[in-house]
Amino acid sequence: MAHKQRKMDIAEAKKLLDKTKTFIFDCDGVIWKGDSLIDGVPETIDMLKSMGKQLFFITNNSTKSRAGYLKKFTSLGLNITAENIFSSSFAAAAYLESIKFDGKVYVVGETGIGEELDLLGIKWSGCEADKGKEVTLSEGLYMDHDKDVSAVIVGFDRHFNYHKIQQATLCIRENPGCLFIATNTDAVTHLTSAQEWAGNGSMVGCIKGSTQQEPIVVGKPSSFMLDYIAEKYSIPKDEICMVGDRLDTDILFGKDGGLSTLLVLSGVTTEDRLLSPKNDIVPDFYTNQLSDLLEAK
Repeated sequence: MAHKQRKMDIAEAKKLLDKTKTFIFDCDGVIWKGDSLIDGVPETIDMLKSMGKQLFFITNNSTKSRAGYLKKFTSLGLNITAENIFSSSFAAAAYLESIKFDGKVYVVGETGIGEELDLLGIKWSGCEADKGKEVTLSEGLYMDHDKDVSAVIVGFDRHFNYHKIQQATLCIRENPGCLFIATNTDAVTHLTSAQEWAGNGSMVGCIKGSTQQEPIVVGKPSSFMLDYIAEKYSIPKDEICMVGDRLDTDILFGKDGGLSTLLVLSGVTTEDRLLSPKNDIVPDFYTNQLSDLLEAK
């Protein structure tokens, strides 16, 4: 398809600011890369706050809880409250709460998911406890699994191993009605500012392959977090702008939800990829980085 769009100019930025009451930001690639703050972000956030805009931050990264992400925002000098932060670890726990889940969870992931489940009093196992566990295959080897598990959550896991794959697979395949929940299916993630790293899609893909089941995805581009925010804070979706760096998660999340969308080129998506005839996900606006909005003040 041909793209007629061009970079957002000052007049378009002013129109966007005038019509938008709430901004939802992705974090990796928009606010920071790895542990490095992107230039101009603090000033832009301060400007939007001074204009009375409501700000939320949504990340598909499930390694931290909301409390954990608050520490990162604070360490980077950003004055944000936990209520403004929505991680996919929180979304996974909130999803279980929304369906009145009263079973036990097996977690493939890191501490963020367990911390969010603890806040809701949901029983769980796995996670860090299965870090470093190895499977030594031998004739007749049989692995037991927890028959009480009725949901498996798969989140980003830097200690992903074969033990976790087999445990998750056994629970999903052999425990009647066991849910398979993915925090997200991102192909890559920004663990450092130097390069892209394999994302949670690789972990979820392993479990999909072994179970032949599709997961319930709670992170972007799923509508779960958007619906949660819009309902809880009574925000009309046509007054929200989604700002992100990924076409297939952030921008698709916004477009599917009826939001305005702004793509920034400070993360995963390059201008060439955006404008390629092969790309069919088109944001309403695009610009180099978030701080370009400062010019419209």
